[in-house]
Amino acid sequence: MTHQLRGILAMVAGTALFACGDVFAKMLTGDLPPLMIAWMRYVVFAALMVGFLIATRGSRGLVSQRPTLQLVRGLGMLGSALFFMSGLVFLPVADATAIFFILPILLTAFAVIFLSEVVGWRRWAAACVGFCGVLIVMRPGTDAFQVASLFPLLAAASWAMAATITRYVSTRDAPVTTLAWSALVGFGLASLAVPFFWVMPDARQLWIALAMGLVSSAGHGLVVLALRDASASLVAPYAYGQIVWAGALAFIAFGAIPDGYTILGAGVIAGAGIYISYRERRQSK
Repeated sequence: MTHQLRGILAMVAGTALFACGDVFAKMLTGDLPPLMIAWMRYVVFAALMVGFLIATRGSRGLVSQRPTLQLVRGLGMLGSALFFMSGLVFLPVADATAIFFILPILLTAFAVIFLSEVVGWRRWAAACVGFCGVLIVMRPGTDAFQVASLFPLLAAASWAMAATITRYVSTRDAPVTTLAWSALVGFGLASLAVPFFWVMPDARQLWIALAMGLVSSAGHGLVVLALRDASASLVAPYAYGQIVWAGALAFIAFGAIPDGYTILGAGVIAGAGIYISYRERRQSK
């Protein structure tokens, strides 16, 4: 098996696990507040990441050369989790996932604003098309529009901010150090607030939360492996499989079927994102 094929398979598996984690989170939204759900996910994520880092690199692996940026990045990751969990309270998993995938468009805009990258008209045109796909899913101005659909947008914006900062910290800190910082920052900040939203979970909810944390953490690990074995522009299009996984798993878990607008909008978003990745790959060559 080639490195590129291994990277692609890791990305496909990682996005499937992310979708599975979102379905588990959706199962908890009816009984637990979003902050508490995010906190429980971070408990598992932090325990796994810190344990792995210390086992492989020792305590020195936690030392960052860019601690302030790591703190801000961790805050962005936590914000993304909280916004997305809040959206899942009101939205089907497939709808929230489709809207969240405005992320590549935001990354393009952030690269221009914060990294001074030059983006050609083709990528801007693809970004505009992708935004139209988001509008198709959200349907603003109609009775189908929900204010809650803004939550996945805010989640994507927070993630885009964190991803942009990653460009700065990746030159000084190892990927596993960055992941550990994200886990610890998210866990620490959420722990400060969770007592104000505490609801005692029952045994079933704890098992679901454990499964959510495990599959989400494994998804992060697989994405790291994917980016290690293949270029980001090669594996990025396969991330859109998460929209398909989200729809399929939500149907199995809840019997929810995405409507035609969601399917059409998701297709437009995925097409635009894949084109942006294609242009980035051509430019890198």
